[in-house]
Amino acid sequence: MRKLLSAFLMLFTCLISVHGQYTTLNANSHADYTQITPFYSAYYAHYGSIEADVWAVKGVLYIAQDSSGIIASRTLEALYLLPVVTEFRKNGGKAWSDIPATFQLMIDLKTTVEPTLSMLVEALKKYPDVFDFHVNPNAVQIVITGNRPQPTDFNKYPVWISFDGNVTLKYDAQQLKRVPLYSENMAGLTDWKGRTPLSENDENKLKQIIGTVHGLNKKIRFRNAPDTAYAWRTLMKLKVDYLNTDHTQDLATYLENFKPSIK
Repeated sequence: MRKLLSAFLMLFTCLISVHGQYTTLNANSHADYTQITPFYSAYYAHYGSIEADVWAVKGVLYIAQDSSGIIASRTLEALYLLPVVTEFRKNGGKAWSDIPATFQLMIDLKTTVEPTLSMLVEALKKYPDVFDFHVNPNAVQIVITGNRPQPTDFNKYPVWISFDGNVTLKYDAQQLKRVPLYSENMAGLTDWKGRTPLSENDENKLKQIIGTVHGLNKKIRFRNAPDTAYAWRTLMKLKVDYLNTDHTQDLATYLENFKPSIK
């Protein structure tokens, strides 16, 4: 009985830790490639989500904000895949040596789904020990955002490829298994600047979306959300799962020093 009680208390403590305390595992480094050190700034801060824009041009996958910014040396392989693989193999098949967690790599497809997604799959297949959860249960989760295939086409791609969800779409049970999170455009919902409290109407709109997604047992983030300390705290109170930021180090510092009093 005592052992059972002890196990229950451990489980309860873990649940409090997961749901009550935000860390950088709840952060998404948006447009990560714009950081001074792409990938590594977010990685060393233990970010749970890292996002990069990908362009397929003449058979090569490049990282850039727009097509005019494509530079020969800034490929997906060089900036992300090889650094991820290096760290995983150095840590014995894990993302980090000091915490039992992994992260998701969000690939924002800027060019058409095909051939971009098939090119991505071929690039990832070279490293099954890092990206395929059948080979390594600690694998990085690949999540496709931006240009995505229709849900009816999800099964055309390996099961270790996931897709960013859209609340306006209806997924069947099998398709929903391929959707680990939903990303909604906050700029289309409110003109809130993240420096003053949300209006009651805007707060209710966000709560409804968050509740719908959580009701599906999925996570949520908001694209184009205000990127301020006041906004981060507000979104945490609303139980948003991933805080979207362009200020990777600032958010890491904020979360490191944050004293939770969220109810």
